[in-house]
Amino acid sequence: MNSLPNLEDLRVFVLVARRSSFAAAASEMGTSPAFVSKRIRLLEESLGVRLLHRTTRRVAVSEDGERVYRWAQTIFDAVERMTDEVSELHQEPRGQLRIVSSFGLGRRLVAPALSALSERYPALDIRLDLFDRLVDLIDEGFDLDIRIGDNIAPNLIAKPLAENSRILCAAPSYLARHGEPGSLAELAGHDCLVIKERDHPFGVWRLHGPAGEENVKVTGPLSANNGEIVHQWAVDGRGIALRSWWDVGESLENGRLVQVLPEYRQPANIWAVYAAPLDTSAKIRVTVEFFRQYFRDHRGRS
Repeated sequence: MNSLPNLEDLRVFVLVARRSSFAAAASEMGTSPAFVSKRIRLLEESLGVRLLHRTTRRVAVSEDGERVYRWAQTIFDAVERMTDEVSELHQEPRGQLRIVSSFGLGRRLVAPALSALSERYPALDIRLDLFDRLVDLIDEGFDLDIRIGDNIAPNLIAKPLAENSRILCAAPSYLARHGEPGSLAELAGHDCLVIKERDHPFGVWRLHGPAGEENVKVTGPLSANNGEIVHQWAVDGRGIALRSWWDVGESLENGRLVQVLPEYRQPANIWAVYAAPLDTSAKIRVTVEFFRQYFRDHRGRS
């Protein structure tokens, strides 16, 4: 070994190993594949081993690379715990914080909350990623998932941030043309605006009503994987939508939408989901508590 490895080079290597791609790692870092390749080469020279096997399509971690990856994870975990402990002593969370959420919730609620969090704790380096799918927090390197829905894997830890429900709604113009459904079963004969949620089957609405949970299969001429689009289609009178209170509350208040079958709802509470207990990370603990307070203070204003 010629010298001690550079910690930033180790971070680059861990990211390449996770993504199995120089290009993907470079994109996430906001740099070029050539820069990533150079940092990996310097790390290999420093350690005196080959860390990666490169092919035209992907990158595979070598046997020595697996050992270095495990050690790197241990090192970074230790550095993070040290940073958290020092931060906690000074009551100032700091360091990188990676948060993931869905598109609609992320744009409407999570992003403004993080803006306020950054103002209060400027030593935090916050990154927000939005996806229309569930992520693997550990494998994909996220600290926190702000998500909707009560179905949370048993290997994860969750803390409730705010109560929320999805409700059925439509524009007065649509109901004037097609009539208002009198039962859940009648939704099958209506134009329904279907959205692919992160963890819900497409075109099946599960709602709680007077008889408990009921399912109804719905269809319509318009569907999307973005809730804001579906919201706008509903306002345009294109059909009946199943959307969260926080998303359609303003449209209900100003009359652009009206609630349909108000005795039915779909529980869709907002949660902070993480992989390790909060007492192991000051920055995550502070962030979760900040979100809880933020959602209490801003409930109904989104």
